[in-house]
Amino acid sequence: MSAGREVTIGELVKRLLKERSLSMRKLSALTGIDTATISRIVNGKQPARPEHLQQFADHLHVPIEELFHAAGFPGGRRSAEWHSGIHGSVDAIQQVLVSSNLFDQQYTTERVQQELIKYEQYALTEEGKRIILEDFQAKVEQVRGAGPFIEHLKRMYQHFSKEDTPAEERALLGSALLYFILSADIIPDYVFPIGYLDDAIAVQLVLNRLAEMGGALP
Repeated sequence: MSAGREVTIGELVKRLLKERSLSMRKLSALTGIDTATISRIVNGKQPARPEHLQQFADHLHVPIEELFHAAGFPGGRRSAEWHSGIHGSVDAIQQVLVSSNLFDQQYTTERVQQELIKYEQYALTEEGKRIILEDFQAKVEQVRGAGPFIEHLKRMYQHFSKEDTPAEERALLGSALLYFILSADIIPDYVFPIGYLDDAIAVQLVLNRLAEMGGALP
């Protein structure tokens, strides 16, 4: 390795595996990440997502900011800290972006609102309900808790699932849940650190609407 060149995520993971006498297959068993995915990350054929890095940090016993830095995420420690704060608010996320021009907040918020409106009535259909009830838990597990407002989403799911929840509230709650589940993201989830920002905005918009109606999550 030439002097002055920063280590890549693949080089770092390879070194850590060797130091800990672990194979990629063993790391796969520990983290739940497919062996082929780990191989692609190590060989530079696939970028590591934040949830991958969190699992590597936990099971290779290395500071997560070191992994974020090697993976090329801007902000290093700050990005890692943001990712750990999965219950952060939209304002907290925007602090990470304060000096960047990575997205247009007004444009993004308007587009998220348009998607939510489309999902409101769909959430009341049999198909919409089935998607929410059958796929929500799998989606939460897929993102490994990564992303803001996970607890809000879980409470929304619980409230949506109750038989006595009014239809208007159910439609609102379902719109946020469908936005999260169906991944029709205005900002793709892999664009870190803002990949979950539109999901966060969707949740906040629905919470605001509920408050205007006089409703609130239990």
